[in-house]
Order: sequence, then C-alpha cells, then structure tokens
Amino acid sequence: MWNVIMPNDKTPLDDDGAAPVPGLRLLRGLVTALSVTMIIGMVIVTSLLVMRLQSKPPLLPEEISLPDGATATAITTNSDWVLVLDQNQQLHVFDRLSGTLHQTVQIRAK
Repeated sequence: MWNVIMPNDKTPLDDDGAAPVPGLRLLRGLVTALSVTMIIGMVIVTSLLVMRLQSKPPLLPEEISLPDGATATAITTNSDWVLVLDQNQQLHVFDRLSGTLHQTVQIRAK
C-alpha cells in the first residue's frame, strides 16, 4: 500500500545522509514561490498605502454660504463643483474654487 524508499548503495542521499523524500523538491519550490508572492504583495500594498496617504486633499473654497436657516446634512465634491444637501432636501451646487452658488434644486419624495 505505501511505497517506502529504503536507502541502499544506489540511492542518492541528502546533505544530512538521509534518503530523499519523494515530492520534497516540488514542495520546497511551492513554499518558496508562495513566500516570494506574499513578499511582493506586501511591498505593493505598503507602497500603495504610502502613496495614498501622501496625496494632497482636494481643493475646497474657504467658505460656502448656505441660504438662511439651511443646515448641511451631506456634502460631496466633483472636479468642478461642491454639492451640499440641506435639511430641507435641497441640493445646492457651488463652484469648487470660488464657492459661488450656481444652482439650487428641490428634491421631491415619491
């Protein structure tokens, strides 16, 4: 049932004098390949984190003036504008650099 390799005069021996185990060379190669892959992956993840954390934040206007009584509940940005949603379900579209109001849109519930 089990194939046992017994060392004899014709069996090549390892460095420590033991008989080689079948498939050990393949296993060593697979472990080495996995280790190299993990190291490369860690280097890539670390470099991406460093690049992402060193990036500059987006340019925003110094001040955005909402209409009287409006309180911002959500803010999002694009390359050209800043969009502010207030508690009255109105969207206010502001210029990203100057902060001037371009448009106000009322959101209707269905």
